[in-house]
Amino acid sequence: MLLFQEDTPQQPKKTKLGHTELEYSNASSILTEGKGFMDGYDYTLNPYSGCSFGCNYCYAAFFATTKEKMDNWGYWVRIKENALQLLMKFRKKPLKDKTIYLSSVTDPYQPIERELELTRSILKELISYHEVRLVIQTRSPIVTRDIDLFKQFKAIQVNMSVTTDSEEVRKAFEPLCPSNKIRIKAITEIQQEGINSCITMTPLLPVVDADEFAKTLIETGVKKFIIQPFHPDKGKFVASTREDATKLIRELDWTTAKYEDTLKIIQSYIPEIGIGKQGFAPI
Repeated sequence: MLLFQEDTPQQPKKTKLGHTELEYSNASSILTEGKGFMDGYDYTLNPYSGCSFGCNYCYAAFFATTKEKMDNWGYWVRIKENALQLLMKFRKKPLKDKTIYLSSVTDPYQPIERELELTRSILKELISYHEVRLVIQTRSPIVTRDIDLFKQFKAIQVNMSVTTDSEEVRKAFEPLCPSNKIRIKAITEIQQEGINSCITMTPLLPVVDADEFAKTLIETGVKKFIIQPFHPDKGKFVASTREDATKLIRELDWTTAKYEDTLKIIQSYIPEIGIGKQGFAPI
């Protein structure tokens, strides 16, 4: 699966937003055929590469084009300036009945999206293709901005990543991400607007109070939930927070057995919760 597109032969432009270095350049293509664990989708679409949210367990970090980019995961984002133009080429052969996952190796709602509206422009284009099925995966509250567009799709699902009930855990594993409370608020708003929604606990990080966590999830009104285990024994971490993360794993005794116990409690509240690869199944 092609994860990061190659730049065209030109010197990329660079700026900075907060802690994130932004690189503007062109991509050679914008739709990637769904393969491997994404084979439930016809295409994945990534308007950006890299990610300013810097989850230290993120699998996408390990596909970065250089070791420097991997080591600096969370501190760089590449903007595919020609993403919309590349997508517009499909007007001659609209993506009828195709399922698209937005996005597989980045978050389509990077902080710079507020200003650029690159993802929003892509959504507007996809609406005109009519029978496209779209799944959006994010952990950003910016997603609520596009509720007006979501309502125009015949088949859409908005997934919000909520991986723990603890801000201490969130800061150790997802140091640059929006808080749990903000994410819960955003997906609640989307659900209340009548948009097909899902909360993805992929992976489920250490949880402090499983009962209260489950109740909070139910209170969003969301009906679909997906959960996957986190495998701390694999030891794949990036960014400078790896020490904080591994320390919390030990302190909270987050073992496979502890995950299974937590899962049983959550299942007692949400019996129909999806487990494992179901998180990547099409709508």
